Amino acid sequence: MSILKVEGLTKSYGNRHRQQEVLKGLDFSIEKGEFVTIMGPSGSGKTTLLNVLSSIDYITSGTVEINGNKINKMSNKALADFRKKEVGFIFQNYSVLNTLTVKENIMLPLSIQKMSKTEKEQNYSEVTKALGIQDLGQKYPNEISGGQQQRTAAARASVHKPAIIFADEPTGALDSKSAQDLLNRLEDLNKNLEATIVMVTHDPVAASYSNRVIMLKDGNIHSEVYQGDDSNQAFYKNIIHMQTALGGVAHEF
Repeated sequence: MSILKVEGLTKSYGNRHRQQEVLKGLDFSIEKGEFVTIMGPSGSGKTTLLNVLSSIDYITSGTVEINGNKINKMSNKALADFRKKEVGFIFQNYSVLNTLTVKENIMLPLSIQKMSKTEKEQNYSEVTKALGIQDLGQKYPNEISGGQQQRTAAARASVHKPAIIFADEPTGALDSKSAQDLLNRLEDLNKNLEATIVMVTHDPVAASYSNRVIMLKDGNIHSEVYQGDDSNQAFYKNIIHMQTALGGVAHEF
């Protein structure tokens, strides 16, 4: 089942006299339970693509469908309601509230859901265990590490069991150990709780934790690579080869 379906997607900036086309007629889909990474050189359109897929920005033409709903056809109010229920976000800068405990931060999306207290607590228990922060509930963000704050943000993004989670450079502000911890936990979230994740990153190591990589170049899909039965290390090498074929050096992406 396709959770995300994109057809003829374009995105341009500017006015009718002078336009810059950033995304040029993209077509692809993402299945339920996939963990997909979007990569590409600077200026390829990867951040713009994540923004329009997640409804942070508007498309110029085409369709974006999430869980059977064409989000580009929705009113602003309907779209806001849809985001609260069906979409989770993980940003690079954690975006946790310092005045709330870890548990209060994570439970925020559930405050507007029609769920019993028991169900909310069960969801909280599941995601915090999957992300390894089950013992941090009563701590405040300034009492935990940056990696733990980002895992708190990941728990908040997934606690309401959205149709899809969008992650924008989630390891960008972390040291290598914290980044690896987060990626292992996101991989667990994907495999054990069947979370559908779309991540933008420039880091091939981070990308190797996903199931599939979509490589953009100049606003088009240049190539894709699937992990299949490969190990993360073998998948990483395939990603590097794909980057080389794109005409760049791995660390530049």
